[in-house]
Amino acid sequence: MAEKELLQEGKTREEIKSEMKTETESQNKKWIRVRLLPIWLRVILFVLFFAVSLILGAVVGYSVIGDGKASDAFKKSTWEHIIEIVTKEK
Repeated sequence: MAEKELLQEGKTREEIKSEMKTETESQNKKWIRVRLLPIWLRVILFVLFFAVSLILGAVVGYSVIGDGKASDAFKKSTWEHIIEIVTKEK
């Protein structure tokens, strides 16, 4: 409501200002978000889950999809052979 309309209702200027002040205070309050996990912990968890998914992907790809043993996925010779196949020129 405009200030003139409120004055016509019989309220004093002080009453109107106090009402307008409480309305603006309630509108200016910001929502504070409480995070369950801090940002630094989220980053660490993301890196950890990413590394675990890479390891599990290599094991599943080498042992389940391929015909090798799961432990062979961690050998250096296996990865050297894979890199040779990928970078080999025809």
